[in-house]
This record gives sequence, structure tokens and C-alpha cells, in this order.
Amino acid sequence: MEIGIDSFAAAIADPLTGVTPTPVERMATLLAEMELADKVGLDLFGIGEHHRAEFLDSAPAIILAAAAARTTQIRLTSAVTVLSAADPVRVFQEFATLDLISKGRAEIVAGRGSFIESYPLFGLQLDDYDSLFAEKLQLLLTIRDNPRVHWSGRHRPPLTGQSIFPRPLQNPLPIWVGVGGTPASFVRAGTLGLPLMVAIIGGEHRRFRPLIDLYRDAGARAGHAPEQLTVGVHSIGFVADTTEQAAEDFYPGYAHTFTEIGKERGWAPTTRAQFDALRGPTGALVIGDADTVTTKLLRINQDLGGISRFTFQMGVSTLPHQKMLRAIEILGWQVRPQVQAALHTDAAR
Repeated sequence: MEIGIDSFAAAIADPLTGVTPTPVERMATLLAEMELADKVGLDLFGIGEHHRAEFLDSAPAIILAAAAARTTQIRLTSAVTVLSAADPVRVFQEFATLDLISKGRAEIVAGRGSFIESYPLFGLQLDDYDSLFAEKLQLLLTIRDNPRVHWSGRHRPPLTGQSIFPRPLQNPLPIWVGVGGTPASFVRAGTLGLPLMVAIIGGEHRRFRPLIDLYRDAGARAGHAPEQLTVGVHSIGFVADTTEQAAEDFYPGYAHTFTEIGKERGWAPTTRAQFDALRGPTGALVIGDADTVTTKLLRINQDLGGISRFTFQMGVSTLPHQKMLRAIEILGWQVRPQVQAALHTDAAR
């Protein structure tokens, strides 16, 4: 199981001090976190895409390219590229360039996004939410597989044999599909034979097993080999030297962020009871010390029928930079080796 981190490059106020980092400060700490993740042996680092005041990730490929110049091993991915609101030609060119800069470490996780600001920003209709994504994903895959493209669709002018460059070092450039809880999205990814990245933000992780089974069944019906149908999970999580410290450090920022989002979406304010329930054995939050987090990752792996990747979203809670760095150290030096050892032991039995 690969273990990594996803970030939304949030620059939000610390709920305890009221201090908000400047954009320059936050970008500097983010790049330092990515450098450390590489040094401690984590497998990947992802940058999301948003078009809101509190996030600095409207151009994730640029952030990833900056990290590529500072790292040597870690894979660099979007988390997610909001493909519905993007031009697949430019997306491919940006990530192919990133792949060259990073010497073959770039990946795309393509999704529709959980916020809708990008649709009016780029002159798109929210009513076309699904058809935009389906059409643009097909175009992105066509570009990946063909330097010269003949294509026509509903939402973009046709391509009539134009050549699209540069080409990436990796052939093919990895493209994952990021999904929430829509069954049709799982079926689409399986039918296309693309790796699946599942965002599990609330509730219990095991409720996604039927959807993952749906993905695998759709892939099998389409003739794809089981090893091609890989599943990753993205969840909110945090790790510290003790479970109590992890919960106490993470909760204030987590509650603030989700209460603010809830004001937009009609949710009730987040409570400590809800938070504690979600970080229990079956809940979506993966928060604790190294042993607690390791145990939960192994349980998620078992409950979901085997996953190949898990990414921690730690940036929804504003935390002091040193605590973020310590969490990255624990993930790389303790959690990852423990998970790998346990999975190796299970496979040898």
C-alpha cells in the first residue's frame, strides 16, 4: 500500500490564535512539507484544485512543478484536477511537462470537484456537470494515447489531426479517476479500466465497499484484468506522538473548517462528539498515534477488499508548521513501514 499526503494549500486562520498565514508564507511551508515527505520516504504528494479565497491551489501543476525541482523520489499528483472545468489539451500539456521536470513522477487524478465555483468562472453550465466530465475524460485519454488527435464533441471545438506536445516521459501517463459516492462514477472508471481514487470524508469507510465492488465488476465485464483495477482512498487524517495529542491538535481547525463549509451547504455546526465518533474504528477520520493509524489503515484495506494507496488530507485543520512536519515524519518513519510489514506478513501466510 502506497501512503501519501494530499493538500489543498489552505491559507486559513488558526482558530486558536486568529492568525492567518500570508500566501507567501503558506506556499513556503507547503513546499517544505513536500520536501520532507520525499525525504522520509512517503510515496506521493497530491495538490488539489480550488478557486476560492481560502485556497492557493488554483494552479496545482505549478505547485507540483516547484516541488519536482526540490524532490527526487516522491510521486506528484493532482488531488483532483477539476477536469469538467478545464481544457484537456492544457491539462495534458501541463502534466506532461511536470512529468519531464520530475523525471517520470507525475500523475493526474481527474474528478468533477466538490465545489462549483469553477463553472461560472470559466463560463460553464452546472447543468452539464456530468456530461462535461465524461466527454473531457474521453478526450484526455485520447490525447494520452495519440500524439495526433482527431476528435469531436459537444463541449469543445473539434480537433482535426493537431499534434499535442510535449509527450511525457511515462508512457502512458498515469490517470486516475477521483470519485465521491455516485455509483455511475464508479462504473465509468471500471468500464474504462482506470485506477480509482475514492474520497471518504464522512460516515463509515465500509459503506463504500458495495461501490468499489461495482467498480471491479464493471471493469471485469469490460475485460480488464483485476490487477488493472486498483483502488486508492483519500481521507482526512492526522498523526502525532500520542492519539490524545493528535485529536486535540486537529479538532479545533477541523471543526472550524467544516462549520464554515456547513454554512454554505446547510449543515449543522460540527461538534466534538461527531469528531470523536468519526475517528473511531469504523469512522472516516484516520487520526491517532502511529499504532492507531496503522491499525485503522489495515482495517480499511480489509473492509474495502484491498487498496493500493491511501492519502491523508491533513490541511483542513490549520496547524503549526512544526506539528505538520512532525506528522509527516511519523507517517514516513513509523506508519508506512508498519503497514508495509503487516501486509507483507499477511501475503506470506
